[in-house]
Amino acid sequence: MKLKHLLIASTLVTAAATMPTFGELRSDKSEITKSLDIFSSLFKEVQLNYVDSLDAKKAINTAITYMLDEIDPYTEYYPSEDTEELALMATGEYGGVGSTINKGSDGRIRFSEPYADTPSKKAGVIGGDVILKIDSVNVTPTHTVQQVSDMLRGTPGTKLTVELLRPYAADSLLTIEIVREKIKTPSVPFYGLTGPDKNIGYITVNTFTDKAPAEVKSALTDLLERGATSLVLDLQGNPGGLLESAVDIVGLFVAKGTEVVRTRGRDASGERIYKTEHKPIAPKLPLAVLIDGNSASSSEIVAGALQDLDRAVIVGNRSYGKGLVQSSRQLPYDAMVKITVAKYYIPSGRLIQAIDYSRRNEDGSVARTPDSLTNVYKTLHGRQVRDGGGITPDVKADPMKSNRLLYAIQSGGFDIDYATKFAAENKTIVPADEFQISDSIFADFVEFIAPKDLKYENAYPKALEALRKIIEDEGYLNDSVQSNLQALETSLKPDIRRDLANSREQISYVLTDVIVSRYFDRAGAIEASLRFNRPLEKAIEILQDRREYDKLLSK
Repeated sequence: MKLKHLLIASTLVTAAATMPTFGELRSDKSEITKSLDIFSSLFKEVQLNYVDSLDAKKAINTAITYMLDEIDPYTEYYPSEDTEELALMATGEYGGVGSTINKGSDGRIRFSEPYADTPSKKAGVIGGDVILKIDSVNVTPTHTVQQVSDMLRGTPGTKLTVELLRPYAADSLLTIEIVREKIKTPSVPFYGLTGPDKNIGYITVNTFTDKAPAEVKSALTDLLERGATSLVLDLQGNPGGLLESAVDIVGLFVAKGTEVVRTRGRDASGERIYKTEHKPIAPKLPLAVLIDGNSASSSEIVAGALQDLDRAVIVGNRSYGKGLVQSSRQLPYDAMVKITVAKYYIPSGRLIQAIDYSRRNEDGSVARTPDSLTNVYKTLHGRQVRDGGGITPDVKADPMKSNRLLYAIQSGGFDIDYATKFAAENKTIVPADEFQISDSIFADFVEFIAPKDLKYENAYPKALEALRKIIEDEGYLNDSVQSNLQALETSLKPDIRRDLANSREQISYVLTDVIVSRYFDRAGAIEASLRFNRPLEKAIEILQDRREYDKLLSK
């Protein structure tokens, strides 16, 4: 369960693959030449004769983007200035200061979370610091987060000067110098022992970079040495990454030489089979894997392969359904393109791709494959599984639900504003795994946020109006019913204090995350937030009952 992240999760995968030979499957060369000649002539005419000046680069990039959008969402063009983004997907590395930034409730951009052992942290940046100036550029509310992020990123070793405003501090105006470094985003931001007896290992994996297998292996080895008798692998919200990394991680739990996935391009001769290459370190360890609707691509390879091999119980909600493989190709002038080159099939033989982009509706839209059109496959032990729609968990476990109020709090930055106030007033807190949002902390947050200009709306007014319309159309809207509807409308009128109280659990989760990260960085925030992870609770329950665990993998 990762609420913070529900609005920004993506579904990308990059994998080394052999480009198939298309041969006669390619479009007719004369048609290609003709179309390119027409486009070139058209662009020249517009460039020379259009009444206003034309931004040629922008126009061409727009044309490329629209063309690729007609193919699928994963085939993408990266001009030279954006190729670092593509490298980040594969390596988790970039040149910068090592902090997330966002806009506060006042519209100003601030550092929201400087990561441990990064230039921003070393320079003394703390969460909540408002960015006033970067080198000679004044940063104002008109700047976007992306624009400021671009200014903070740069070549490792280069310096930048940042002017900051620190809320709730006596010396609130600060000028600091930061030296950019190569930032390495960990694939495993946290691992530890959990469960009533602290003997269940827990590893959360954020993305499948080229370093992910080594990080997972290191975490797993340490947990085994510390007495872990079972393991939960948390892939909730994980958008994917490198196919090979997924194969290597599966290889930690299954025999060497086991087929994990195979890819097929347009040409059948381009089929490629991926098998585990190393001796496993935990081939018998009871294992549960957590997934949700934002677990995609390489996450689905890991979860799907372990399910097909009857090696792990899958817990959570159905995954995204991305069964496509991309490969990056170099273009002239240091540009690149990421192309969908194949589909992948997990051990049972099923393809879990949820959308067939080659079959569009008349309006150009696409839709998920309905369950009625999916096919049944068999796991190693004969359990039934289906294709075409992601990985369906063996045990369904819903995460904590979000709502409009929580969205308004987070999108407005009010949670981070409060964490800044809290951290200024409390120099220390209890250890991360002991921290909780007490009645007094929650009451303080209510007093902090209640007077704010927090704009949110619930679904009641529209639903009530629809109900009123139905009653009126059916002829039942008499004085008595009208009075009851008005009373209901009054009782459902938004009340910030009441609504905050009704959403206390969700708000406590968000506040726990942003407050604990101020004291114990991202790893501590994850550890403190485990108590809100409902799919994890279910997985622990299953792993504690070996009979139930074995039954789920054999029926």
